[in-house]
Amino acid sequence: MKKLRFKLYKPVAIIALAAGILGLNACTKNFEEYNTDNTGLTEDDLKADFNYIGGFFPQIQSSIYFNFNNTTADYQLQQNLMGDVYSGYMMPPNNFRGNVNNMTYSLVDGWNAAPFNLAYNNVMAPIYEVRRRGAAVSAPEFWAIALILKVEAMHRVTDIYGPIPYSSYGSGGTTSSYDKQEDVYNRFFKELDTAVTTLNTYVTQHPGVSLFAKFDMLYGGDYKQWIKFANSLRLRLAVRISGVAAAKAQAEAEKALNPANGGVMEITKDNANVSGFGLKNPLFTIVTAWTDNAMNASMESFLVGYNDPRLPKYFDHATAYPGKYKGIRIGSLVEAKPAYNGYSVPATAETKTFKATTPLQLMTAAEVWFLRAEAALNGWGNAGGTPGELYEKGMRASFSQWDADPVAVNNYVADNTAKPIDYVDPRNAANNHVAMTNITIKWDDAATKAAKMERIITQKWIAIYPEGQEAWSEYRRTGYPKLFPVVTNYSNGTINTDIQIRRIPFPSTEYTSNKAEVEKAIKLLGPGAADNGGVRLWWDIPH
Repeated sequence: MKKLRFKLYKPVAIIALAAGILGLNACTKNFEEYNTDNTGLTEDDLKADFNYIGGFFPQIQSSIYFNFNNTTADYQLQQNLMGDVYSGYMMPPNNFRGNVNNMTYSLVDGWNAAPFNLAYNNVMAPIYEVRRRGAAVSAPEFWAIALILKVEAMHRVTDIYGPIPYSSYGSGGTTSSYDKQEDVYNRFFKELDTAVTTLNTYVTQHPGVSLFAKFDMLYGGDYKQWIKFANSLRLRLAVRISGVAAAKAQAEAEKALNPANGGVMEITKDNANVSGFGLKNPLFTIVTAWTDNAMNASMESFLVGYNDPRLPKYFDHATAYPGKYKGIRIGSLVEAKPAYNGYSVPATAETKTFKATTPLQLMTAAEVWFLRAEAALNGWGNAGGTPGELYEKGMRASFSQWDADPVAVNNYVADNTAKPIDYVDPRNAANNHVAMTNITIKWDDAATKAAKMERIITQKWIAIYPEGQEAWSEYRRTGYPKLFPVVTNYSNGTINTDIQIRRIPFPSTEYTSNKAEVEKAIKLLGPGAADNGGVRLWWDIPH
């Protein structure tokens, strides 16, 4: 295990203190050595206006959907070449490593380590430092927000790998023990309990006061909005485990939806988006400067098939095929650039949805309405309506978020004929595939529960774009939407082409520095499990 070092510095006119973290191994728990602040400020100097703990939060917030210090290459590995592709959202027009890469299920270890190392070095380590500096006592509202951000960041990590080091993180020693995923989730719920209780108490006792405002990249210091985010996050996690821990899932969902606890996201203003402090949207760079991103064929099938009014907000027309939207199927053996550069890309040229300044989306009100629709479908309390009513509210919330025409919304939710289309690759017929489903849009109370679930998840999938990591998790949990399978599977039989990829293996650095613990972690995946991409996580049960 290597030691992490904090470097405290003072960017001009932006923030009085921020934390940069150096180090290669993400599980490090030896924090006894720290660099001094090169501004000459002491910890006592910074306590007056809470910079001594608040200064860590810009790094934490911009390291979830990773682009801390605008290191776009890290984001590309953490998110864009994993969740964004496996979710059916995107596919690079780049034949990285001669097409022997994550898109063809030949999982690249150097890529696989990115979500693990980035989260521990840039989220867990600074949160540990916030705790070490006594935030839980001296600034409990700061600590509450740290816990919310911790859960938001680390549920993404456990949903990539399965067991992760969590409960013992920061306890000292030279190894990091892994928790099974069920225990990690249970700890998430407890941490959200602490956060919501703390913030509700603070808001009652200090109405209108927010010392966190100048560090806040999501809500400008509005603690009531943070409470809604925490409750919405609890609902997301509750629904995630509904297939494997139904009673626990229902209890946590009903707690999240209990109005007495502060409410959940309902309108666009509630959305959790990260911006400010010079943060740039990495998709803009990847698309416009690197030409490394394009529409996935599954997105084309659904959005074009549904004549979805959001399509121009999501993607640009294909320059190689004027007037058309054209995606690339996952696992296609793409030729070297610029062969596929004329396919549709995330909207940077026409509607300019994705600019350098576009906030990074963590969670939206639309997602929450769809979560509520599923809660109602499960018969849980506090959902606030019937499944059909909540399903329609989810679509309307998404259209509102993307500034769609109200008339278009009405036509869309009433459409009972439009269906996903077959995929045709004009460059290579070997990539063609018939549509995976004939599911329509309009709610049908007479449909089977499976059809109702498919509608809910399909529309949620469309609505939460471009957050591919969450979309991939929901695909694994439910099997919806029905995505095109990988064209070329180089996994040597470890990943089933039809079932598709279920997780990412642990980084090789864990085998060299934490071997005994990572071997225990593999056993926590289940009897006879191996560390490969075909093994299901705890909440990912066959459907």
